Amino acid sequence: MAQESWKNMEEDRGRQPPEGPVLCSNKCGFFGSTATMNMCSKCYRDHFLAQAQASAVKSAVEKSLSVDIESSKAPRFDVSGVRNPAEVVGSSSDDGNSVPSEEPARVPNRCESCRKRVGLTGFKCRCGYVFCSLHRYSDKHGCSFDYKEVGRQEIEKANPVVKAEKIQKI
Repeated sequence: MAQESWKNMEEDRGRQPPEGPVLCSNKCGFFGSTATMNMCSKCYRDHFLAQAQASAVKSAVEKSLSVDIESSKAPRFDVSGVRNPAEVVGSSSDDGNSVPSEEPARVPNRCESCRKRVGLTGFKCRCGYVFCSLHRYSDKHGCSFDYKEVGRQEIEKANPVVKAEKIQKI
């Protein structure tokens, strides 16, 4: 009885009931379904992601091309931030021979005093470095941060000087 109703529903829609399991159209060996364009779930997901990525790239390229076209119509030169013309020349040619002016970035998962690995349990100080539980206090690691000056500035902000208006004497 259920089979007859299935056949009736399929005839109404003009489709035929599936005759058996359908292999994936990418020939990966798994079974697919008509809802996923006869692909297995993994192949369909990969196909869907590839389409989404391609459309995102296409829209980004179109957007950048439209910006390039608009900027070529009205060229603007802004040199307000340039201090030295040699900086502009040096920055445009990247030979790979440039030496960083600062020392290399420190690894943030080691104590700055004893170099002990701290991982997620490290304590970040106001001086900008990470310390272990023994060196986390400012007096233990010789902190360069001036707590007194910051305290003075906070008090100055919180308690502004109040001056009364001068009253004219009669």
